[in-house]
Amino acid sequence: MNYSQETILLKPSELGYYMPPEWDLHYGTWLSYPHNTRSFFDKLEKVRESFLEFVKHLARGEAVHINVNNEEMKKDLENRLAQKKITTNVSAHIFPTNDTWCRDHGAIFIKNKKTGNIAATNWMFNAWGEKYPYELDNNIPNYMAEYLKIKQFRVGQILEGGSIDTNGEGILLTTTACLLNKNRNPHLSKFEIENNLKEYLGIHKVLWLGDGVAGDDTDGHVDDIARFINKNTIVTVIENNKNDINYEALKENYERLQHFTDMNGKKFSIIPLQMPDPVYHREERLPASYANFYISNKTIIVPIFNCSNDQLALDTLHKLFPDRAIVGIDASDLVVGLGTFHCLSQQIPYGIKL
Repeated sequence: MNYSQETILLKPSELGYYMPPEWDLHYGTWLSYPHNTRSFFDKLEKVRESFLEFVKHLARGEAVHINVNNEEMKKDLENRLAQKKITTNVSAHIFPTNDTWCRDHGAIFIKNKKTGNIAATNWMFNAWGEKYPYELDNNIPNYMAEYLKIKQFRVGQILEGGSIDTNGEGILLTTTACLLNKNRNPHLSKFEIENNLKEYLGIHKVLWLGDGVAGDDTDGHVDDIARFINKNTIVTVIENNKNDINYEALKENYERLQHFTDMNGKKFSIIPLQMPDPVYHREERLPASYANFYISNKTIIVPIFNCSNDQLALDTLHKLFPDRAIVGIDASDLVVGLGTFHCLSQQIPYGIKL
């Protein structure tokens, strides 16, 4: 059976599917190998070192799948993995990409509450408002679904994985700056966008934050701002320096979070996380944020930036995730590409038929 072309008339929510939270057990994590020098300039070699460090920690607790563009790139990756003695739980696939940000160009996975089966949602991708080439990236969800031999639901809406976050209990966090930006879905109203999130991801309530952090070319992805760390708790970045460009936007988002409620009308616990010192490349502000951590089966991978707030961020997350190791990896070079570890990764939930 060609799962990707299977005709599915009912929407995923009607069939019992929902988007699990990131802390639920993973079958694995899907990544795309860094290769675009127009994103990383002269930093590509150092970025690949950070990428391999990320893979090493992921592979200790789950399968890791990595997109590469060709045989030459596959051999380069395999040689580097061997040098780092990363020998198990990693698979490379010749699925060509324009860039490395699998969170945004990859499939968003959903799970059936009734059967435990996993399916893929295939949203449209236009490189954050047609800012960069994306014709290869837009094929990746289909390749992922076909490789895993799972059902695929195609959605007539542009959506990136980094623009949403869920608690797995029907609540989804996003931003007006991104999802309502006219460079994404000018033909869709806010109501229609919310309805698609509900129908395809099993969401019941959408919580809207405002603007994102400075330097973010995605127009304000939520995974640089605020993240669920359990069904009742949201961690969010704040900026204490009133003269910093991020101060007002993050203050407004923090205030909005204070008023949000769950499906039972109960307010969430909001945990502040200090922003790192500003990071620049060629005099341009970069979207460095501790909120761009990734929750894997055994570890929380946290971007750090060689500044005094690094340890504070690691200590805060250690208290919030006592059952997982907290691993800080230097992301000072990686963020030159305008993303870090959460942007690199897309989780595949554990389920039947995987």
